[in-house]
Amino acid sequence: MSVKFTWQVRVYYEDTDAAGIVFYANYLRYMERARTEWLRSIGYEHDMLKKKHEILFAVKNVSIEYIKPAYLDDILMVTSSLLKKSGASLIFQQTIKNKNNESLIEAKIKVACLNAITLKASAMPKDLIMELANNDT
Repeated sequence: MSVKFTWQVRVYYEDTDAAGIVFYANYLRYMERARTEWLRSIGYEHDMLKKKHEILFAVKNVSIEYIKPAYLDDILMVTSSLLKKSGASLIFQQTIKNKNNESLIEAKIKVACLNAITLKASAMPKDLIMELANNDT
């Protein structure tokens, strides 16, 4: 399975340390935003999933490799590839590259689907699972 989505982000002053280098935790924020925009691109938004289906997504596991730094004002491309889906989780491979197509970050992220009230594992809605199947490439 390889559902791929790319999202662009600019590095702002607030994202950097005193040396103008992106603070390491901010890469996780960029990847979170890219996954959110991917979800939106296939017709689902977090607030709608919570209201209509009483579910939410939470990161369960992250494995990340920091390869090179990004700097103030860089334009970054954050790619999210859906590697695996199950009834209650998604596994993504995410990469962040700079304008020269140099890899800066490589990560594998497992996202769990949770019941919004109990915060226990919950099956994804059937329509979302069907949409993911329709987007397999």
